[in-house]
Amino acid sequence: MTDAQPTPYADRPAVHEQHLDGFGTVRVLPLDPAVDATRIHGWVSEERAAFWGMNGLTREQVGAVYAHMDTLDTHHAFLVVKDGDPVALFQTYDPAADRVSECYDAEPGDIGVHLLLAPAGAEGARPGWTAALSGALMTYVLLGLDRTRVVVDPDVANDKAIARFRRQGFTAGPAVVLPEVDLPDVYLPEKKAQLAFLRREVAFAG
Repeated sequence: MTDAQPTPYADRPAVHEQHLDGFGTVRVLPLDPAVDATRIHGWVSEERAAFWGMNGLTREQVGAVYAHMDTLDTHHAFLVVKDGDPVALFQTYDPAADRVSECYDAEPGDIGVHLLLAPAGAEGARPGWTAALSGALMTYVLLGLDRTRVVVDPDVANDKAIARFRRQGFTAGPAVVLPEVDLPDVYLPEKKAQLAFLRREVAFAG
């Protein structure tokens, strides 16, 4: 009888861990730019991830972006793992310290998030899968971090993401133009975005 193999990523501490009946165990791990850059580069380089804004960047450039983010107190990146398999790139940020604050009236307790799902595996699309994963992430930011409202800013042309947020209970806000950011450590082009908001009492009603 051989010893059981260790679960991948089990040695990395999680900021949030949650078991969902019928789905599995979701762990939210702080992103390690040096270790995770190759995997993340593969995700953000795909055509479907064009809205993420990193198409065309090299692995080293993607790693540098997240190494810079790792120095900030206001923006954080995470690798989301389900049952030992990496399934998403998740980012949180303080809207007051982000360009989105120029486009809406931020409230105390707001937190901004970005979510990029990994490519679908051999099983393909699975009904309810994204909703379950997103539910665990909303538990982390709204309850674990004690925030009262989530802010998202998908590209205005990203109909799939906008529809997904609506199904999750988000309320549509204004369509805005996020200004260009051109700094020595980061460049973000101008972006037409659809803001949407999810309040804690709506996410966890009842």
